Amino acid sequence: TPLLRLAAVAMMLLGVACVAYGALYLQYRANTSLHLDATGVRVSVTGPVPGAGPRKHIDPRTTPSVTRTAEIRRTVGMVFQDPEDQLFMPTVFDDVAFGPLNMGLSHKEIEARVTEALERVDAVELRNKPPYHLSGGEKKRVAIATVLSMLPEILVLDEPTNGLDPHARRQLIALLQAFHHTRIVTSHDLDMILELCDRTIVLHEGLVMADGPTMEIFGNDELLKTCRLEKPFAMQSCPVCSPGKQTSPKQPPLVAPHSSKPHDHHHDH
Repeated sequence: TPLLRLAAVAMMLLGVACVAYGALYLQYRANTSLHLDATGVRVSVTGPVPGAGPRKHIDPRTTPSVTRTAEIRRTVGMVFQDPEDQLFMPTVFDDVAFGPLNMGLSHKEIEARVTEALERVDAVELRNKPPYHLSGGEKKRVAIATVLSMLPEILVLDEPTNGLDPHARRQLIALLQAFHHTRIVTSHDLDMILELCDRTIVLHEGLVMADGPTMEIFGNDELLKTCRLEKPFAMQSCPVCSPGKQTSPKQPPLVAPHSSKPHDHHHDH
């Protein structure tokens, strides 16, 4: 549809994947694209660096007008890899209110949207703080709130767990799991992808190398080798219990070697 095409073009300007009105449109090169007919889907896009991400491709015949761009922005919410690129106002409240304010909403409506968005990301207590006083995990959650305040139907997240400590990473994954939006995630955090995304698209040198269920993608050893990827840690054999079954025997073990004495560690397979 024209609206789908507009959404795709708008997101191509950002160089990322895009979903609109129940259909996913991905374009990496002028002759390489994908479509997905679904709503509420969780899709990851991954591949080796550099150049793994979707390519920017602008067709002057389809570049949207200012009016149509505004319509697209209300449908698709983009969360940048670095939240500091997204937070620029004096306080968290001002950052989250920036979008609704530019939509011309009333003060009452803006207050309601900001409060709801901050509640969704468990950051209400941060509303009066300056963004530069926040931790990395707090900045990431507030950046997501700035998008949620626009009430988008689609969330596009670029490397959402980048730079987070284990606790903040776990908080973010739980937050994203609770959302009912269509979510497109570009990431090299393969364990996060395994846990969060039902479908995975693998890129290599700007081309789509695979597209399918996440478990099947990560179970394809030949594909992973070709695309310079490894299985998520959760799918790899324990180097202590099964030293002869490691996925990548030439690499150093994932944990420090144990002594010859019986070890007392626990893990889930």
